[in-house]
Amino acid sequence: MPVDPLLLTTAVESVVRAGDVMLEHFGRAVRVDMKGAIDLVTEVDVAIEREFRARIAERFPDHMVLGEEMGGSASVPEGPCWVFDPIDGTTNFAHGLPIFCASLAFEVAGVAQIAAVYDPTRRELFTAERGGGAFLNGTPIHVSRSATLLEAVLVTGFPYNVHERVADIVGLFAEFVGRARAVRRLGSAAIDLCYVSAGRLDGFWERDLNAWDIAGGALLVEEAGGTVTNYAGGPFSSRGREVVASNGRIHQAMLDVIAAPRTILSRI
Repeated sequence: MPVDPLLLTTAVESVVRAGDVMLEHFGRAVRVDMKGAIDLVTEVDVAIEREFRARIAERFPDHMVLGEEMGGSASVPEGPCWVFDPIDGTTNFAHGLPIFCASLAFEVAGVAQIAAVYDPTRRELFTAERGGGAFLNGTPIHVSRSATLLEAVLVTGFPYNVHERVADIVGLFAEFVGRARAVRRLGSAAIDLCYVSAGRLDGFWERDLNAWDIAGGALLVEEAGGTVTNYAGGPFSSRGREVVASNGRIHQAMLDVIAAPRTILSRI
């Protein structure tokens, strides 16, 4: 079914505008509040999301919005819903580290139809429409062709409750470090997924995520020819709190590592 062109236009306009606001404030003193022990929110996050919600209310008054800073229904709505992270990588942003983005997905019944992710420091706009491919600044992108973990550069992130689960999280990290060419941690799940879609990275895994972290990036990986599942290899859901995304060729190998006992740290 054709997608209303205004939806993609709105998605692109929204993330680019968010990026412009980020750059206006990046490197300057901004108010930072704590949502948890290590979970930050800045006044910029809140301002961007407030402006976005006003735009959607004006153009699509019957659409729902699920955003990181102002909430919304965490369950899957039957109708259209915009899933928005005004700054994915807020900790990086607040510390002056230029790895952050705005991430947006338009979902119908919990399934992403449109994705737009904008990295303002690199001026990189990633977009996708379901069934229409994935693009970086208007140029088609595709996942990598790495066929084994030994050839792969992987990426992951640590959840905000990492202090309570160090052994489990670092244990799995070590298993991948012991098998892959390299493992990175960038601090933005949306950028991680974009880089898998563009073939810069080969695979990504992470748990305890929210829909706004991964809804857009997951569609980009799928439309770039990759594979996206949960940790058990089942269907991906943006509300499922976990994701494994890859070029497809190394996907089963990643799932096997996740499912296997953790042994590497015990041998050190």
